[in-house]
Amino acid sequence: MNKKIIAIILIISGLLAITAGAILLLTGKPKDDSLDQSNQSNKTEETTTMNSNKTLVIYFSAQNHTRNVAAKIATNLNADIFEIEPAEPYTEEDLDWTDSNSRVSREHDDASLQDVALKTTTVPNWDSYDTVLIGYPIWWGLSAWPIDSFVKQTDFTGKTVIPFCTSHSSGLGSSDTNLHSKTTTGNWQPGHRFSQDATDADVKEWTDSL
Repeated sequence: MNKKIIAIILIISGLLAITAGAILLLTGKPKDDSLDQSNQSNKTEETTTMNSNKTLVIYFSAQNHTRNVAAKIATNLNADIFEIEPAEPYTEEDLDWTDSNSRVSREHDDASLQDVALKTTTVPNWDSYDTVLIGYPIWWGLSAWPIDSFVKQTDFTGKTVIPFCTSHSSGLGSSDTNLHSKTTTGNWQPGHRFSQDATDADVKEWTDSL
């Protein structure tokens, strides 16, 4: 009789041990599971942040030089891009600065003509951008006036603004600070000048430094 009781006790003990093991197997390590969930959440947040485009490249390009550089910058920074377009586009004849009767020459000589009308100054999802890069060609040592028109009509509050320009031989000069002076909003940074023949490597060197 005692042997039977002992056998029963052993069987019950064995069943309890098996049950405890099964419970432990099913529940696992709660602390490690929480850590895994936390890591997964962090990865999701990182992915979301990386995929959220907070940078915008805005440019005016009478010809293709600034357009090409702007496209390279946008690619390097995974940024959106927006082109500033005059309501009356500039023709090749308009851009002939050696002709005193050309459009740009007349606009240069008469500052009242530099308030160029634009097709639009409304940028889609403007409020979503934290950083805005603004590109333009240099005209007579200054930023091309269509970009001035955009800056005057735009609120850059809460945004970091980084100018860049393209030119054949002129330097950046004071074009970046002159642009800044046309608005009271935005955190403006020093500008950068690219040659109109800037290479991919030239652009990447600059974007990597931002």
